Amino acid sequence: MLRKKWLFSLVLTVTCILGLVDTGSISAASSNDTLTVATSGTLYPTSYHDSKTKKLTGYDVEVIKAVAKKMHKKVVFKEYNVDGMLTAVKSGKADVAINDFAISPVRQKSYLMSTPIKHSFNSLVVRANDNSGIHKWADLKGKRSAGEAGTNYQRLAQQLGAKPVNYDNVTNDIYLRDVKKGKTDFIMNDYYLQKLALKAVPNNGLKIIPNMYFTTNEDGKGEGIIIGKSNKKLQKQVNTQLAQLKKNGSLSKMAKKYYGADVTKKPSVHISKKFTIQSNKYAGQ
Repeated sequence: MLRKKWLFSLVLTVTCILGLVDTGSISAASSNDTLTVATSGTLYPTSYHDSKTKKLTGYDVEVIKAVAKKMHKKVVFKEYNVDGMLTAVKSGKADVAINDFAISPVRQKSYLMSTPIKHSFNSLVVRANDNSGIHKWADLKGKRSAGEAGTNYQRLAQQLGAKPVNYDNVTNDIYLRDVKKGKTDFIMNDYYLQKLALKAVPNNGLKIIPNMYFTTNEDGKGEGIIIGKSNKKLQKQVNTQLAQLKKNGSLSKMAKKYYGADVTKKPSVHISKKFTIQSNKYAGQ
């Protein structure tokens, strides 16, 4: 969901390759010297465009670049919404997808995933003046939840009785503006992403509820890189390079650069609730 205030005015192409020519429907995404990566380009600080250079950057972007470099591969980025990223990997148009993806049991049925590159927990953004009327979990019933269709956050919000208001790969200013104006009531998302989004927009009239941090059965293993289900060789290569980046401190350095905290380590914070998302009823990729 998150990216800096200066990114809000950018109009992003749904699919683009940065620095290279788009070759359209690439059936064989991978080659001996290329790694094709699906991402959003709109999720600060994971995958976003620098305001001055307009180049794609972010924590996940820098991590996959470091991995590819150690594998002696060039990186080709393609930008999609969440469903588009997953479809690109499944169809072979991309080798991997990066976008703060939780290592979830549901996702692991359809894809391979790397070892964790980030650990976190979840939070609720609400209006600061009245908490959007939310003071306990039962208060979510009937409230309007802002998010992207098909995400675990929207599935959980609906499960708890909220009314999903879905957006398609939009920038943070739209999410935050709509909560402030009362078009929606809350945003469920990763704590670090939400904290940075609020910091990037002064006088936003919003806050994170401090006593309602949560986790789910779909995100407790951290976040990682999505890889095609049949590409076990690539998974092994990616994990080998991630282990080296973690051992030499590079992964931690990148985490601190983008998050202001070492998100490669599990956080120590009080979790109000651990939810089980009913995947049989609230289907998601």
